[in-house]
Amino acid sequence: MDFLNGKIKTIYFKYLSAAFGSALITSIYSIVDMAMVGQYHGPEGSAALAVVAPVWNIIYSFGLLMGIGGSVLFSTIRGKADGDVRKSNEYFTASVIGSVILAAVIWLIIILFDRELLLIFGAQDNTLTLAREYVLPIKFAIPFFLFNQMLAAYLRNDKNPALATGAVLAGGIFNIFGDYFFVFTCDMGAFGAGLATAIGSTISFLAMMSHFFTKKNTLRLVKPEKLMRKLREITATGFSTFFIDVAMGILTILFNRQIMVYLGTNALSVYGIIVNISTFVQCSAYSVGQASQPIISTNFGAGQGNRIRDTLKYALGTVAVFSILWTALSMLIPNVFIRFFMTPTEEVLEIAPTIFRCYGLSFLLLPLNIFSTYYFQALMKPKTAFIASVARGLVISGILIYLLPAVFSGNAIWFAMPVTELIVAFYVIHEMIKYTRQLSTERKG
Repeated sequence: MDFLNGKIKTIYFKYLSAAFGSALITSIYSIVDMAMVGQYHGPEGSAALAVVAPVWNIIYSFGLLMGIGGSVLFSTIRGKADGDVRKSNEYFTASVIGSVILAAVIWLIIILFDRELLLIFGAQDNTLTLAREYVLPIKFAIPFFLFNQMLAAYLRNDKNPALATGAVLAGGIFNIFGDYFFVFTCDMGAFGAGLATAIGSTISFLAMMSHFFTKKNTLRLVKPEKLMRKLREITATGFSTFFIDVAMGILTILFNRQIMVYLGTNALSVYGIIVNISTFVQCSAYSVGQASQPIISTNFGAGQGNRIRDTLKYALGTVAVFSILWTALSMLIPNVFIRFFMTPTEEVLEIAPTIFRCYGLSFLLLPLNIFSTYYFQALMKPKTAFIASVARGLVISGILIYLLPAVFSGNAIWFAMPVTELIVAFYVIHEMIKYTRQLSTERKG
């Protein structure tokens, strides 16, 4: 695919299909685990996996930090007139080094302090026991989850999106069948779900590594000049995407703790399912950003503002479709989601529709707000992306999670995210219009 001269519509939708497949299967890991554990253990199983959710957010976020941050710089350099291949590969090498360091640190923390972490994340009594059972086999595969995120970003920018999708698909398919086999056939419960997920992630990693043995591979490990400077650039560029995921983990912790204070375990089990649906929505938004980013970054490096505008047009159209779809499903079939993810009690079925419909309003603007961070990053506007991601991921949302139930009632907590997304949307729309108008002055032809 020629990012600088090919037909934008063809390139975008090819990359969208690959990115959406990859994002969809990535989210299936936690979704299938939640469904199997919820069906096996009931509401307590769903609550236990809600407690584990921040672990995934932390691991994935660091993979995105190195992957998106490095690959944006990688593609921007290759889009310039000289297209310095060695310099672009210095950023790839720096991303690999950064990923190794981060994976080692996270690995040690989770191995040594899993109980303490899960207690911080809101675990209590039996939910702690089930959460630790689930995490135990995952401890052995933690680096693979991080590397898969980093490698997938580079494979897309190295014009091999199909392999990135295929690799995640292979692991995801194993996870689906492995979950059922280990959880029910082998009667392993939560431990079995964790085991299937760990093996699936390993399969995905091995499949992605095959890219380096293909003719189309242009990624090389080279000695990077000024490594620390490059790591700082990668971190600055990728921070907003990183923060989206890590903030979701932080918000989940805040929600978990507040829900247990005001509403109890049944509400927490419903929220655990909402976290998984929200992950689906978020992954849909990721796919738009990941499909657009290589095209926008390369054309930004070449000064092709008209091609960036065309890409943005298709991206916003896709965002609108995802927004309407997920909001409608949340409004129309909340208890279908509940029955899919767990064997519910009558009390859970009674409270779930209200919770889903209140929280689900946030899905109308969530895809736009997440896509905007990819757009700002691709245009080398990390400060704007940072403001948007921190505002929605921690500052505004964090304040509302504590303020709304204290001022009104416990159930007011479900409006925290819809209000947050609305406020942030005003900001990102203003900034997108401003920077898109400026592209006409950068266009070379």
